Amino acid sequence: MSTRVSGPESPIISSRDELAAYLEAGCKPRSDWRIGTEHEKFGFYKKSRAPVPYDGDRGIRALLEGLRDFGWDPVTEKGNIIALRRKDCSRGGAISLEPGGQLELSGAPLETVHQTGEEIRQHLAEVGEVAGYLGTGFLGLGFSPKWTLAETPVMPKERYRIMKRYMLKRGKHGLDMMFRTATVQVNMDFASEADMVAKLRVGLALQPVATALFANSPFTDGKPNGFQSYRAEMWRDTDPDRTGLLPFAFEQGMGFERYVDYALDVPMYFVYRDGHYIDVAGASFRDFMAGKLKALPGVRPTLDDWADHLTTLFPDVRLKRYLEMRGADAGSFRALAALPAFWTGILYDPGALDEALALIADWTEEERQALRDQVPRLGLSTPFRGLTLRNVARDAVNLALEGLRRRARLNRKGEDERTALDPLVETIETERSPADRLLADYHGPWHGDIDKVFETQAF
Repeated sequence: MSTRVSGPESPIISSRDELAAYLEAGCKPRSDWRIGTEHEKFGFYKKSRAPVPYDGDRGIRALLEGLRDFGWDPVTEKGNIIALRRKDCSRGGAISLEPGGQLELSGAPLETVHQTGEEIRQHLAEVGEVAGYLGTGFLGLGFSPKWTLAETPVMPKERYRIMKRYMLKRGKHGLDMMFRTATVQVNMDFASEADMVAKLRVGLALQPVATALFANSPFTDGKPNGFQSYRAEMWRDTDPDRTGLLPFAFEQGMGFERYVDYALDVPMYFVYRDGHYIDVAGASFRDFMAGKLKALPGVRPTLDDWADHLTTLFPDVRLKRYLEMRGADAGSFRALAALPAFWTGILYDPGALDEALALIADWTEEERQALRDQVPRLGLSTPFRGLTLRNVARDAVNLALEGLRRRARLNRKGEDERTALDPLVETIETERSPADRLLADYHGPWHGDIDKVFETQAF
């Protein structure tokens, strides 16, 4: 999740049109399209397998301090380092903390999947070097496999305290989502409003396919939980006002203004002023536009407030000045590189995007919702039109492969970006998801010892 930094205030919003114009400003020519990859991971102490708290000689704060040696600049809140940035470094990007101490890399906008893989590798090497001194490790799974919610640490970020209080009022699993899940997502550009709509629709319809292909969270509280992606299951009962498949995106007239209308009525969490987060949870941005916030009577929002609010909406595909594909569990290094390859192949090649639109063209709202509801438990075995989702996943992976082939972006070895899709090809060919492989290990060579996951799955 993004981290707000104090600075000059942006202009006060005077009309709804400015909100749509803010989104529309994200339109870019194809030559300027980039790939931005974000991923989260769980920190743990290697000896005890306990989660890493913020404070202490070997805590998250110490890790962030150590990463400064690699050219990262600290972002602080009330004296605590809560994020790192590389504003002036060619690699760019940011490192931030999720509510339960999940460490997130928000990567720089890059031109190729190859560069994304190199960025992830460099980041994990830096984190690994500092973590080695601290006796900590990091784990790429979609849900923390062992620790209860009560055992999970809480990071010292004001916005999370506000969110935590409000999450208790909306849905049963909001706190589990905040504190015990980890994801990998990719941010994709669009050329125009029509291009945005096409990519949004494909992304929403195929998000359950990505969830199934990357399913990697079959454990809870130290034992199997009966799900392929328990992370995705948590999202099914987390604040319905701001989550889900956005059925209106498939209606005629969809565009920037329609998304604005949706966002205006999603309850807010906070407003950032003078270095502090002010709790306005439950009020709408529409109220804010009218100067009717009880906590800030008469105050009207700026464009920075709008940008903040957009980050607190959690649909399966989120629109900002780019599109965020949000359906996948965190995973191994190979999986982290495969997700941007999957979506780049489908969304950045015109032929693949057209074929994907044709693939989903007659899917009904009920079918899309049924996939979202069943995939967390059944994964690729989810029934769909007399077959299973595995058949759709095979088609989607093939579209991505062809799209990347036509992109023909080569690395130093002369390989194109299709090599990053090897884990998904393996999943399709073996008919085993990452979760299936973990469960086979748990019931086989691990002999039911969940601590083995820290030995075999750590970066």
